[in-house]
Amino acid sequence: MKTRKRVLVTGGAGFLGSHLCERLLSADNEVICLDNFYTGRKSNVIHLMDNRYFEVMRHDVCFPLYVEVDEIYNLACPASPIHYQFDPVQTTKTSVHGAINMLGLAKRLKIKILQASTSEVYGDPAVHPQPESYWGNVNTIGPRACYDEGKRCAETLFFDYHRQHGLKIKVARIFNTYGPRMMQNDGRVVSNFIVQALQNEDITVYGEGSQTRSFCYVDDLCDGLIRLMDSPDDVTGPVNLGNPGEFTILELAQKVINMIGSKSKIVFLELPADDPTQRQPDITMAKEILGWVPAVPLDEGLVKTIAYFKEALA
Repeated sequence: MKTRKRVLVTGGAGFLGSHLCERLLSADNEVICLDNFYTGRKSNVIHLMDNRYFEVMRHDVCFPLYVEVDEIYNLACPASPIHYQFDPVQTTKTSVHGAINMLGLAKRLKIKILQASTSEVYGDPAVHPQPESYWGNVNTIGPRACYDEGKRCAETLFFDYHRQHGLKIKVARIFNTYGPRMMQNDGRVVSNFIVQALQNEDITVYGEGSQTRSFCYVDDLCDGLIRLMDSPDDVTGPVNLGNPGEFTILELAQKVINMIGSKSKIVFLELPADDPTQRQPDITMAKEILGWVPAVPLDEGLVKTIAYFKEALA
């Protein structure tokens, strides 16, 4: 009989975590989905509950956890500005204390652990596109710093555990990801624009809309995370995971309006503090080491995401 890996996914009921749980189950793994349900939702994983190899645990990673698993994907942390700025102290705790607790668990079990870091560690980058060797340009005292600095500290902890204790680590720097199961009110640009366009409301663009982002469909991102976890032990990262296709925010707004056939008008609001002007991943390392390249173009991914929000709003 084939031995199933027992995999822990923290933040497993969130947008990205629920898709990752689904993929891991489809690969014949046993999955423990851990979430405190601050931004995670039971509806994201309800369709998995009939699977005998799937288990949900309500738990906050800020507190120690004692389970027996073979691998850990540490995704727990609110990822949208609306949610992570609501309680910035708790956001920092989730990244830092959560990393310490999950690293401690991995150390005790002598297993691999993957940290879901973020492109936000690059801040408002002075280098474009951003390679993993770039140290970033982050405002450490700004309103976004609770997320940016929390993730940067988590990366530090991962590499210190690796050097000090020989722990097998993987660090992924995730760029803007979108797809079904995003929250309607999470403040992320793709979900904002789609919901506003479906309801024929004004589409809110901050600044002049000239700032750029690169959008990766969630299926591609999950594939990259799994490839990184399955890579040789000497591949620690950090590795950029994102779609290098670059679009201005204004281009995205116009694309969404056209695809939906919406009557929405674009209105321009003041740019939030520390909002990056450019964001595009250099994925050379992911291509060479993981053989990973995003396969889903923006238009195709938007069709699937729009269909999800149409059903959710109905």
